[in-house]
Amino acid sequence: MTLTNIEHPRELARLRRLALAAQGLLQARPFGRGLAGARKAIQHIGYVQIDTISVVERAHHHVFYSRVPKYKPALTYQMLRNGEVFEYWTHAAAFLPIADFRFSLPYKHAIKSGQTHWYKTRDKKLMSRLLARIRSDGPIRSRDLETTTKKRAGWWDWKPAKKALEQLYMEGDLMVSDREGFQKTYDLTERVLPSHVNSQMPSMEEYAAHIVDQQLRCHGVVSLKGLTYQRRSAELRKAVKTLVDERLAQRTLKQIQLSSGEGFILETGALERPLPRLNKRMMIISPFDNSVIQRDRLKALFQYEYQLECYLPAAKRRYGYFSLPLLYRGEFMGRMDCKAHRKINHLEIKSLHLEKHNFDEDSVIAAFVTAVTRFCHFQQCDSVSLITVHPKRLTPRLRNAFES
Repeated sequence: MTLTNIEHPRELARLRRLALAAQGLLQARPFGRGLAGARKAIQHIGYVQIDTISVVERAHHHVFYSRVPKYKPALTYQMLRNGEVFEYWTHAAAFLPIADFRFSLPYKHAIKSGQTHWYKTRDKKLMSRLLARIRSDGPIRSRDLETTTKKRAGWWDWKPAKKALEQLYMEGDLMVSDREGFQKTYDLTERVLPSHVNSQMPSMEEYAAHIVDQQLRCHGVVSLKGLTYQRRSAELRKAVKTLVDERLAQRTLKQIQLSSGEGFILETGALERPLPRLNKRMMIISPFDNSVIQRDRLKALFQYEYQLECYLPAAKRRYGYFSLPLLYRGEFMGRMDCKAHRKINHLEIKSLHLEKHNFDEDSVIAAFVTAVTRFCHFQQCDSVSLITVHPKRLTPRLRNAFES
């Protein structure tokens, strides 16, 4: 089994381009525009993570925005209502292509068979009553459920009916049929799932092949650990490793090793294929974007360390509550912490860190200003302010650029 060492900077740069191109982050319109572009984007990248943090536009909309010109948040909910995507769990809550529905079934089966997701205990009597109510009365929202609880401490103290509803959803009896922001509507799976969708339980071999093919398609460069990122099934991890070993032996896949020692897998010949050229466009990336969510991979491939610091006490934050990675010419070269003040339509950049050395300041500043201007429009903001900049010498030039 041949192992190729990636040692020259040009080889590493090409590997990064392969990874970014597979994610649709190098081309201006990799999937097209608007609704059609959003459909193709999620079919290609496999999932879009849903998150509740709202200091800027929510992560699921941000991921589409980064790849699909003329994307609007309403398009995701339109795809959900049209039965083109569905909600379920990958490594986190996510929108997924409806064509991949059957590959959600193994986890649903595991939850129904006793594996814990949120709750160690389940109220089966209440779950049965809820199912009967939905079957007879139609779809239900969690806020439609009656409760005697006057105060709740947070999501961990949901009312019993809400817990039962979520358990039915995780077990697969219910699906999300509609959304208004973070208010979900649930209905019976048999009424939500389009009739043409394959709902047959996949074999473990089929499941492993789906994961390997999907990850190679949307990442280009994968690690064995990353293929089953945050999936707890030992049987699945074993099946994935067996399949990878078979394809390596057949030479349809090849192994590479970086100078730092990390190993990756890619399709044979992938590095020799034509790749999109680098451009001077800067991308503002969500912390939950598919391209950066595997932090170990991000560090190994791009030498970019990232931690989402909103979960840290304020005194321990280095870059800010919700810093956004900045991608420029094939490298993650910095990050900015910002907040959209929606009542006054203002984007506040609390801090900007440009971390690469010896960059072309004129080009980077121009690209950053253009990116932030577009990002403002996406946030429905019409003004921007910049508080702190690192390196500090760039502060006057950047502020002047936004004021001009």
